[in-house]
Amino acid sequence: MKRLVLRAMLLSAILLAGAASGWALDKNEVLANWKPKFDPSGAQYTYLLSNVDHPAIEGIAVGYHIRDKVWERSNGRLYVDFRPLAQLGGEKDVISKLKLGAVQGMLCSSVAAVNVVDTLGIVNLPFVVDSFEKLEKFRNDSELFDEFRNSPAAQGILAVDFTGYGAYGWATTTPVRNLAEAGKVNFRIAQAPVNADIYKAWGMKFTVMPWPDVPQALQTGVINGLDHTPIVCSITRKFDVAKYFTRLDYAQGLYIHLINKRWLEKLPADLQQILLETIAEESARARALTQQQQQAQIEAAQAAGIEFLALEPQERQKLIEKTAPVYDKWGKRIGPEYLEKVRARLNN
Repeated sequence: MKRLVLRAMLLSAILLAGAASGWALDKNEVLANWKPKFDPSGAQYTYLLSNVDHPAIEGIAVGYHIRDKVWERSNGRLYVDFRPLAQLGGEKDVISKLKLGAVQGMLCSSVAAVNVVDTLGIVNLPFVVDSFEKLEKFRNDSELFDEFRNSPAAQGILAVDFTGYGAYGWATTTPVRNLAEAGKVNFRIAQAPVNADIYKAWGMKFTVMPWPDVPQALQTGVINGLDHTPIVCSITRKFDVAKYFTRLDYAQGLYIHLINKRWLEKLPADLQQILLETIAEESARARALTQQQQQAQIEAAQAAGIEFLALEPQERQKLIEKTAPVYDKWGKRIGPEYLEKVRARLNN
């Protein structure tokens, strides 16, 4: 645990240095820092793994840790060619490539994963998998996770594990202490049908917007709030403009590790085992680091003058009650029995 804490503190210092310099490092420099310390040219098999985000996030850096451990364990037979920072395209494009087998793996954001199959949207529903503890409980319940894992199999894909990027809340330019103040904010939400249904049910103003458009929209006042996590808001410098964060903790932001099923099944059995075991080990480790990274980023933001707020319990309960239509609609798409089973077990 001491090593994990020291790692989180070191990463936080690096991130703060990067933020202070305006993230001066370009993509090529960032990737050069993660270059493998081995020559992958002699590998018998290559696993091309994509992600759109920055490896400064622990849930993304996991791709490099999987790469190195798989290389060592397979004695150089299997090379995990990890490509973050959207090197292979946006998430919808990569999902299409994954189905075709042009890309073999993907760390897909949970908001985009619903484009693969509705069942994966269960992790986006409010107040279902809404804490780090519930996330581990969900992952370690074989019955719950196996249904999640196999749900995209008809699309030729398996959801073998996940990492994260923290707990969702509201980053805003004005303080939001209650639902009345939240009603005055125009929130940017992700391009995902689950999120739109959530904000409609809550009766909030929202704008569906691609992530690259957010900085200018926030600076010009087109939006004055973000539906996101403290880690992402801190690392991407959204706190330069949005000086308040209301901790809702209504869902865990995830990167779901998707694999092309056909490619995996063609891989020799011993390499399948090495790959899947390594993904499981490193994903669990990354989830632990994510919880520490979130706390480190909150503390760094507070030191920089960002005010962290929370709704009163009765206000949060109102949001839970307003979510009922979302459970009804998405329960039919996810499977009502599965949704009810997940909610019951995680709340037990």
